[in-house]
Amino acid sequence: MRHSLPLAPQFYVTAPQPCPYLPGRMERKLFTALQGDNAQELNDALSHQGFRRSQNVLYRPTCAECGACLSARINVADFNITRSQRRILKRNAHIDRKATSPWATEEQYDLFRTYLDARHADGGMADMDVFEFAAMIEETPIRSRVVEYTDTRTKNLAAVSLTDVLHDGLSMVYSFFNPDQQRNSLGTFLILDHIRIAIEANLPYVYLGYWVPGSEKMGYKAKFSGLEVFAQNAWQKVTDPDNFDVEAMTQPREKISDQVANIEVPDAGFRS
Repeated sequence: MRHSLPLAPQFYVTAPQPCPYLPGRMERKLFTALQGDNAQELNDALSHQGFRRSQNVLYRPTCAECGACLSARINVADFNITRSQRRILKRNAHIDRKATSPWATEEQYDLFRTYLDARHADGGMADMDVFEFAAMIEETPIRSRVVEYTDTRTKNLAAVSLTDVLHDGLSMVYSFFNPDQQRNSLGTFLILDHIRIAIEANLPYVYLGYWVPGSEKMGYKAKFSGLEVFAQNAWQKVTDPDNFDVEAMTQPREKISDQVANIEVPDAGFRS
């Protein structure tokens, strides 16, 4: 018997589990499958509503008692580079960028393992093997690129970003880099370079994933001007990250059924 895909995306909620960013809290995610002929349109629409992609799944935090995880993006038109960020670009002038199709390599995986062991040894990806890594890179039903950064002096791979190309910007799905080059601030450099790519491509936004005020792991995202977060069903400018009122931006929390009802999906292909 032949089974067809549902006309409209179906949304589900994960079971509660410990939050990886804030101790003592639990997290849940609202998610849907990313598949079918209209995957690109669905990814565009939901990314604009605070969702993130992980392989063929789109998800957004929906924690009952916490709204600290905020989808973040940089409005390129509002971005003003700082002196320290200019110095980072200068220190990485020897780094060469190359964008390729989403294809995993052994060199990428070796750098990925080195990065995890140094930075996230106790994280959720710590046990990821080469096959799971290849799935993370290659299982994408949309327009994605692997952006490789090579040190022209040593010819070694210095950093990698898995990046989706949206209708209104670039979404940095996952990035990793050589942890031994701490002085070069490669994580910041990758974001700065994606801002340059967005400007060259005339795209207005660079999507960074989730910013979590109070989490040291995510604090670096607040160092970029032009930062916006998705809160109260709209993108809001963050003018003062140090005094950002998370509670005011995220309360009251909607019921999950109301959240789903308020999600806008593209018309094409989802109606009979």
